[in-house]
Amino acid sequence: MIGVEASPATQVIAALTASALYAATYLSFVRLLRYPRNWRLPSLSACLGTGALAALTVALVSLSPDGIDTPALAVSAGFIAVLFYIIAAPAIAFRPARRHIEFLAKHGDTAGLWLLGPALLAGLAIPNIRLQAVLGIAMAIELTWFLRQRRAGRRRRLYTLNDHDLSVLETQAKGDLVAFRRRHGIRELALSAGAVSWRGCGKGTSPCPFNLYVNRLGLNTSPCCREHMKDLSHHIASGLREMGVVHWLEGGTLLGAVREKGALLVWEDDVDISVLLDGEMTWDRLAAGLAERGAREGYFVDLFEKKGFISISFDPPKPWPFRWERNRFRGEIRADIAIYRQATSFGEAVLERRSHKGAMPATESGGYGVPREIVLPTSTVRFLGGDFACPNRPEAYLQLLYGDFAKTEYTYIDAGPAEARARIDAAAGNPPVL
Repeated sequence: MIGVEASPATQVIAALTASALYAATYLSFVRLLRYPRNWRLPSLSACLGTGALAALTVALVSLSPDGIDTPALAVSAGFIAVLFYIIAAPAIAFRPARRHIEFLAKHGDTAGLWLLGPALLAGLAIPNIRLQAVLGIAMAIELTWFLRQRRAGRRRRLYTLNDHDLSVLETQAKGDLVAFRRRHGIRELALSAGAVSWRGCGKGTSPCPFNLYVNRLGLNTSPCCREHMKDLSHHIASGLREMGVVHWLEGGTLLGAVREKGALLVWEDDVDISVLLDGEMTWDRLAAGLAERGAREGYFVDLFEKKGFISISFDPPKPWPFRWERNRFRGEIRADIAIYRQATSFGEAVLERRSHKGAMPATESGGYGVPREIVLPTSTVRFLGGDFACPNRPEAYLQLLYGDFAKTEYTYIDAGPAEARARIDAAAGNPPVL
C-alpha cells in the first residue's frame, strides 16, 4: 500500500489513476450489457477487454512496492463484482430470471446505493487511498445515476387505459390493484379516487419495464409504449423507403398487421423489420443511413454487424460518457432489424439471415431462410395508420414462422398470467393456444 512516506502529489496521482481506471471499467461493462439486452451473447473479445480493465483496477489498488495489500485486494475485487452484478440485473432480467435477479432489476435505479454504507466502512477501515478513490468514484456514479432517474421520473404524463388494458390488469391483479401495484413495484400505475391511469414514459424518461409487465405479469403493452412503437415504426419505414432499401415487416409485427388488422399485438414488446442487402445496398451504407437519420430525429441506433442485426431504440442518443448507461434500464422500446441476403440452399433460392426466427428452417450454410418467392417482390399492408412493406405472400410467410398463426399463442408470457389471459381472450371469442 502507499505508506506515509509517499508525497501528497504521489497519493493524488495514485487516487486519480485508480478513479480513472474504475470509470473506464464501468463504461466498458455497461457497454457490454448491450448484448444480453438484445438477446445476444457478448463476444469473447468484449468480455476479455472489460475483464482486463477490472483486473488492472484491482491490481493498482492492491499492489505496491511493499507487496500486496490483502484487505484492499479482497475489498476491491468483491466490491466491483457485487456492484457490477447489481448493475447487470436489469439486462439479465430481460430473459426469464431467478427471483433475486428480478428483485435487483426491479430496484435498478437505487440498488447500487445499497453499497454506500459498506463502501464507507471499508474506506475508513483500510487506509489505502487508491481503494478509497475507487469506492468514492463508484458511489458517485451510482448517486448520479439515481438522481438522474428520479429527475426524469417527474417528466412522465398520464395516459388513459382502454377497456381491454384495464380488463387484463384487473384480471391479473385479481381485483386488488393496490396490492398488485405494491407487490410488483409498478410505479407507473396511478390510482386515484377510483380512477386508473398510467404514468407514461417518453423521450426524457426511462422506459416502462414492460419485459416485466408484459412477459412476467401478462399485462398489455402500456399505452405510452404502443404510441412510441408506432412512431418508431414510421420513422424506420420512411427512412428505408428514402434509402431505397428492400424491406418488410417481420415476425410478431407482421402477425399484428395481418391477424389484428393493422394493429400491434396487445402484448407486443418490439418492432420487427427485415432488410435485404443486395447490390449497392451494403451493410456500411445501410448502417450509416440509419445512424444519420437516428441522430437527426432522436433515435438510438446500435449495430451488431457480425450477428447481422441492428437495434433502433425510441430513446435518443446521449453524449459520451452517458451513451451506454441506457443499458441499465429494465425495459426498452425498440425495433429489431434483421439482415437478409440472397442465397441458394438445397437447390432453392432463399433469403437468408444469421439468427433464428420462429420455426424458420435452417439453410445449407448454417443460417436460416425463407423461399425467395414468398417475399419478393414485396407487397404492402395497412399497419398503424400507414402502408408498410410486407412479404409478397404474408400468410405463407407467417405459416412458415408460426404454423397456425390465426390462433393466439402466449409464447413470451409466464404460465400463470398466460392462463388468465386465455380466459379473457376466450370470453372475447378469440380462442387461445397455451
